[in-house]
Amino acid sequence: MKIEDLYNIYRKNPKISIDSRIISKDCLFFALKGDRFNGNQFALKALEDGAAYAVIDEKEYGTDPRCLFVDDTLKTLQLLANYHRKFLKFPILAITGTNGKTTTKELISAVLKQKYNLVYTQGNLNNHIGVPLTLLSMKTETEFGVVEMGANHQFEIKSLCEIAEPDYGLITNVGKAHLEGFVTFENIIKTKTELYDFLNKNNGVIFYNASNPFLTDCLKKVNCKLVSYGNITGSKVNGAVKTLNPFVSVDVHERNDQYIIDTNLIGKYNLENILAAVCIGNYFGIDSSKIKNAIENYVPSNNRSQLIRTAKNTIYMDAYNANPTSIAASLSNFIELDVKSKCVILGDMLELGSDAFKEHENVIKMLQKNDFKTVILVGEIYSKLMTPDHYLRFVNVSQAILWLEKNKIHNSNVLVKGSRGIQLERIVDYL
Repeated sequence: MKIEDLYNIYRKNPKISIDSRIISKDCLFFALKGDRFNGNQFALKALEDGAAYAVIDEKEYGTDPRCLFVDDTLKTLQLLANYHRKFLKFPILAITGTNGKTTTKELISAVLKQKYNLVYTQGNLNNHIGVPLTLLSMKTETEFGVVEMGANHQFEIKSLCEIAEPDYGLITNVGKAHLEGFVTFENIIKTKTELYDFLNKNNGVIFYNASNPFLTDCLKKVNCKLVSYGNITGSKVNGAVKTLNPFVSVDVHERNDQYIIDTNLIGKYNLENILAAVCIGNYFGIDSSKIKNAIENYVPSNNRSQLIRTAKNTIYMDAYNANPTSIAASLSNFIELDVKSKCVILGDMLELGSDAFKEHENVIKMLQKNDFKTVILVGEIYSKLMTPDHYLRFVNVSQAILWLEKNKIHNSNVLVKGSRGIQLERIVDYL
């Protein structure tokens, strides 16, 4: 089937589903395949449950005339998204980076919503499937799009840019993550800056953190428009952390204005995320008071930069993901907090490849420099390392929970940080 013909069908049926368990009436079901599933097998069920059409790539499952056969359903989803993007007349901002991209995306979106009818990436739909789904959720009445882009191997950002064709872009930072796929830190930088390459070739606009030497170095040969922010004088928007109590308050300088933003975010590392949102709001002519209110009213969720107060403890929850860079930032922030009785619960950092043990040993060294009341380490890697005798090590979160059930932690400030696959969020109920 030609992409133009499929696009005409999509315009009449603009809802997309890739999960046969979640079918809305008259949607287009794309039969994607993975290591453990074959969506083609569920095409007829999707039609029975209300889908208008099912896009398949294995003919033997096309026994219903409403099955639309293509060579590759994933590639077709991406082509359809790009075809749709070419008809969209509004700007799209792309956001990538090792750490902070989702929080930055949420803050920027909160600010841009003050002026525009906005569609932005929901949850963590930031990969080769999520980006097309985000684009296909944009309608003619949309006025601005924000697309988060994630990557775990080289050339992935390049591919996502070719699908989304952003007009504006921002890289939050670069750090050690997904080393299993990237192999080297240099490859991470090359991959993230594929966004810069696309914008430079297409006369786009780059927002960048002037305080980040890796990013500024990558911009030396860029000829497109650059707009800076950071905690240094000379940036279009600059600022500094005023207080950590425990929420971050930021002293902001932009245009000819100066004001304080009191956020609901924990972690001084959120300074650059906040300044990015201010910078973009400023660029698109949003009033400072609206920028301030939007950021102050944003409340983090999904285990990112959250403060959770239970009946027994105060939890600094940042367990959505973890890598050496974000662990160092979280520990540094936690150490600086002026609170008593600090406990640390860390989960393994996943997808670090051959560097895994070395990077986890570095975390142990950081911990040993500080006198934490309790240190709990969860995961197969941590459980195999040499640690001080009073550190508690568990192979998985279930074992840690069993210990916490018998050994209650009371009146403590507890940092919880680890990769999503470790499932440290399950621990909260026992704190």
